[in-house]
Amino acid sequence: MNFYLDAFLTFSKIGAFTFGGGWAMLSLIEKEVVQKKKWLSEEEFVDTIAIAQSLPGILAVNTAIFIGYRLRKIKGSLVCFFATTLPSFVIILLIAMFFTQYKDNPTIISIFKGIRPAIVALIAVPVFNTAKTAKITWKTAIIPITAALLISFLGVSPIFIVLAAIVGGIIYGRYFDKTTKTEKP
Repeated sequence: MNFYLDAFLTFSKIGAFTFGGGWAMLSLIEKEVVQKKKWLSEEEFVDTIAIAQSLPGILAVNTAIFIGYRLRKIKGSLVCFFATTLPSFVIILLIAMFFTQYKDNPTIISIFKGIRPAIVALIAVPVFNTAKTAKITWKTAIIPITAALLISFLGVSPIFIVLAAIVGGIIYGRYFDKTTKTEKP
């Protein structure tokens, strides 16, 4: 099958059948791109997520763009972008057109209440899988937990958290991490 058609079908399927946003989509993207299609290794996928998270925009869309670019440069990134976003756009358009007349319907309300717990699981799975692949331990989990607490309860701007992480990473890599040091001849 043509790569572009295969990528379009893969990412549009993910875009059409995932509830819960970017993190929920990541487990499906990983299953398709890493496990089924073997377009990327697990390490490459985690690196892609790290880059996608550092940029503004929707995590799953950024991830799809990077995967497409890695595989087929600009054309690949465009195909993956449109495939990921088109189903959501169409679904949101249809909801906007027809949902207002059904928004108070008890059955519709029950359906959305039932979807909520499933979305939590869809978000939790890729977080744990990414943590495993990135070799995050309980000791290193202190960093994201502390960041989340600082943002949630003390109102610290995420920008300061990112800047502190950059500085901390540079200091750690330069002075404490023996695996990143190269021996000089």
